[in-house]
Amino acid sequence: MLRHSKASPLLSLPGAVAAEAPDEGVAAHYGDLFREQRTLAGGSGLVDLSHRGVVTVTGSDRLSWLHLLITQHVSELPAGQATEALVLSANGHIEHALYLVDDGETTWAHVEPGTQDGLIAYLESMKFFYRVEVADRTDEFAVVHLPAGSITEVPEGVPVRETAHGRDLFLPRARLAEFAAAHGPAVGVLAYEALRVEGHRPRVGLETDHRTIPHELGWIGTAVHLQKGCYRGQETVARVHNLGKPPRRLVFLHLDGSEVSLPGHGTPVRLASDGPEGRALGFITTAARHHELGPIALALVKRNVAVDAPLLVGEATAASQEVVVEP
Repeated sequence: MLRHSKASPLLSLPGAVAAEAPDEGVAAHYGDLFREQRTLAGGSGLVDLSHRGVVTVTGSDRLSWLHLLITQHVSELPAGQATEALVLSANGHIEHALYLVDDGETTWAHVEPGTQDGLIAYLESMKFFYRVEVADRTDEFAVVHLPAGSITEVPEGVPVRETAHGRDLFLPRARLAEFAAAHGPAVGVLAYEALRVEGHRPRVGLETDHRTIPHELGWIGTAVHLQKGCYRGQETVARVHNLGKPPRRLVFLHLDGSEVSLPGHGTPVRLASDGPEGRALGFITTAARHHELGPIALALVKRNVAVDAPLLVGEATAASQEVVVEP
C-alpha cells in the first residue's frame, strides 16, 4: 500500500503503464520494455522508485544504536558510504532490507514499499535511552535510481547512495517531475527488475518468505557482517555459517523462450526428470524478460538439488540453472 497520497507524477508521461504489486504507484514501462532496458544498461535514463519507503534516523547515537539492531557493521560508517543491512527475527529470518547511507548528520534508508511502518515500529521499540529520532519521510522524499555510468549531476543537498549498480537519490518529492524532465528518459521498473534478476540481487518479499535466512540468498558479506554480534537473530546466522548448510539456495534460471507468459511468483520448480507430477523442490521468486538473455528468473530451491540438474518450471517450462549460492 502506498503511504504517500498520490501515485507518481511520472505515470502521466506518454506511454506510461502502471506497475502491479508490489510496485504499484510507479510505471512498469513507458511503451518499450527492451529499449528501456538497453537505455538503463548503457548508463542512461532514470528509474522512478518513488513508491519505496524512506526512513531517516537522526541524533548523536544513530550509528552506534543502529549497529546493535541490524546485520551490518555501521558504528563507524563514513559519511557518504553506501551499505545495505537486514533486520532479522529472533529466529534469524529476514524481515526487512535497508539500503543505507549516512550524510554526517542523518542516516537515510529506503525500504520495500509499504514496509516502513513495521520497520519504524520495531526501531521505536528499541530506542530506550539512546539519543535518536526515527522518522517516516516517504511523503517528503522520492527515491530515484540512476544507473552505473550515468553522468547526471546530483542536485546539491540531495542525499545519494552510490554502489556498483548505480546511484539512489533521496530527492524531494516535489522536484520529481522536474528532475525527470531534465534528466530522462524515464525507465520503468520492469527494466530495472530485469537487470536486478540478471545481477542475482535478491529482494525482500519476492526472494524471501517467512522462513528465509540470509545465507540462502547470498546476502552474507554484502548485507551481513560476520565479525559483529549483538543484533537479533545473530545466533542463527553464526550457527548456519559455521555448519555451512542453509536449507535452500538461490539460483538463476534460463527459461525456455517458447512459452508465451512468464511464470509467476511461487510457481513450483521440479527436476525435469520427474516431470510435472514430480515433487516441487523450490519455487520461482522473480521472472523477467531480458533484452539479451530472453526469459530469466530467480528461484529458491532445496540445497541438495544438483547444480547441473535440468529443471522444470510449472507444467512445461524447461530451465537450466546457474549457481548463485553454493550448495
